[in-house]
Formats: sequence, C-alpha cells, structure tokens
Amino acid sequence: MLVLTRKAGERIAIGDDIFVTVVSVKGESVRLTVEAPREVKIYRGEIFDAIVAENREAAGATGLPDWSQLHDLPKKNPEHG
Repeated sequence: MLVLTRKAGERIAIGDDIFVTVVSVKGESVRLTVEAPREVKIYRGEIFDAIVAENREAAGATGLPDWSQLHDLPKKNPEHG
C-alpha cells in the first residue's frame, strides 16, 4: 500500500493514463477528480464492495445441477434413437 500526502491542485499518476487530482479539502472531506480511459471502470469503494458481494452471492446460488451425478444416468442406446 502506498500512502501519499497531497495538497489541493496536486495529483498522482497511476500507470501511464490514470490521474487522480485533489480538487479541495474541507474538514474531513476530500474532493478528487479521476482522469482515466473510458474502458477503466471507476466505482466508489462502497459501491464496489456491494457489487463484489452481489456477484459472490449470485455465484453461490446458481441452481445448476450437480454434474458429478451425470455418470449415474442411463446411457442412450444409439440403435434405438
């Protein structure tokens, strides 16, 4: 983890094409701008956490059959269609 101290108007670069600039600081609030290519998805932390939790929940509740039981099914005889 990298911890930086920046003042209003200062920025940091992430890679070659992502820039985070401190716009203002008021009390405990910091206003930032993020410049990034359109294909880079940017989320607030709490939104990202909710998306991850929802994806994990959906992955666990697929309702798909237990494919390991397929070997117990009767095999179809190719001669009788």
